[in-house]
Amino acid sequence: MRTEHALRVGDAADTELDDGSVDLVVTSPPYPMIEMWDDLFSARDDAVADALDAGDGQAAFEAMHDQLDAVWDELERVLAPGGLACINVGDATRSLGGSFRLYPNHARILTALSERGLSPLPDALWRKPTNRLTKFMGSGTLPTNAYVTLEHEYVLIVRKGDSRSFPPGDDDRYESAFFWEERNEWFSDLWEFTGTEQRLDSGDRERSAAFPVELPLRLIRMYSVYGDTVYDPFVGTGTTTLAAMLAGRNSVGYDLDAGLVDAFEDRLADICDRSRAAVEARLDAHRDFVADRDDEPGYDATYYDFPVVTKQERDIRLYAVSSVTKTESGDNRRFVTEHEPVDDTDARSTHGDAVADSDATEELDADDD
Repeated sequence: MRTEHALRVGDAADTELDDGSVDLVVTSPPYPMIEMWDDLFSARDDAVADALDAGDGQAAFEAMHDQLDAVWDELERVLAPGGLACINVGDATRSLGGSFRLYPNHARILTALSERGLSPLPDALWRKPTNRLTKFMGSGTLPTNAYVTLEHEYVLIVRKGDSRSFPPGDDDRYESAFFWEERNEWFSDLWEFTGTEQRLDSGDRERSAAFPVELPLRLIRMYSVYGDTVYDPFVGTGTTTLAAMLAGRNSVGYDLDAGLVDAFEDRLADICDRSRAAVEARLDAHRDFVADRDDEPGYDATYYDFPVVTKQERDIRLYAVSSVTKTESGDNRRFVTEHEPVDDTDARSTHGDAVADSDATEELDADDD
């Protein structure tokens, strides 16, 4: 399998992408009213700086979101019918003009996406607890002026149009299946995993504001299939691009900061070894799951030496990165990634034998969205 990945320095509000050309959006925008983003928003609109200087938090909040709205316009245009967008965003708390308050970024963005015809789906909360001594705000241990500490961010999920449809028995879809136990964990509405290193040695900012690769990797596996195209309009250091490579999807990303995009290539060191280790860990985790069950699952996997719980999992097939080649440089970087399947040598049947039961295949598709 071969995938292609493009990183472009430019404004995500005005891209060169074709209408309906991406299947999934996974991104985390700059968070309005978080101080590290003030300069970025202010440089693009004097109204932001004026509102901040005047201590008018609500006006600054709206002016910042007006800039993001232009990106959501473009997102709706490039997203294919049935495609989904997953937006990781946190709310902000801030004292301005002598008043402390919450700025609900997630609600404002969800409203903007809904106004563009995208349908909200159940979201997830990414909990990032901290044990810092300074975590408590306000009057400490005295009522009534202490404030709840924000230790979570939102993963907003919206869809363009109706549910996506696939041909019966579609190979890419069935090979892209996730394990039963993964489904039960991933589709919970509360996610807990740690953040990632934020310091930068290049670019215009001191911190990257990057999410951990597990977050886009999980979303890509949940909401796309092999060969799909994943788009990140705020790609930064390329975490979504890296996740797409690991997941066997194509990708494209935009960012205004060329220095951040430059840092991506450093993340490709040992990607082949890391990719294979991650695949093997995922397979071993399923083997442990099977071993811990009281009853052995009733279906044999096509490519592996273990059983699976459902018919939908039988043709699951995991791929590891075998090579990454840079084919274009400058403000438009492009990479070609080769992937090879990680199969058990003693798999009990060929793929053709496994899908020969057309009645079973049609039954599964009839039960699926």
